[in-house]
Amino acid sequence: MSQRTAPVELYRHSLDLLLAKDITAWVGLWAEEGVLEFPFAPEGWPGKLDGKEAIAAYMQAYPEHIDLHEFSDVRIHETADRDTIVVEMRGVGRLVETAAPFDVRYIAVVTVQDGLIVSYRDYWNPLVVSAPGADFARSGR
Repeated sequence: MSQRTAPVELYRHSLDLLLAKDITAWVGLWAEEGVLEFPFAPEGWPGKLDGKEAIAAYMQAYPEHIDLHEFSDVRIHETADRDTIVVEMRGVGRLVETAAPFDVRYIAVVTVQDGLIVSYRDYWNPLVVSAPGADFARSGR
């Protein structure tokens, strides 16, 4: 795997892990000091998670609330920085609690170093978490 394609391949693998609901393996793709940011996070949701442990805690309950079926319309754009990609995609599935459809578009800016994710800025639609059953980030609190 060349350095130029490493972020693309790692990201595609991360999507496969999310579809498989293997959150442990997904978190394993992160550097210890990785940062996950949500610039559009609604009130009460974290805007930034510092470190692999915080990211793991945040994602732990995800599959219990959101059952992802596919990522479609995935477009990965390489940038002038060979370690950074910009991703456009759509996540489709259902909310576990209500069986309501889940259909969200994302834009992510992801940086990989030494084969691990060090930075992930996730620009997702915060209105989706207003639906009953979507509030996985506060479920354990």
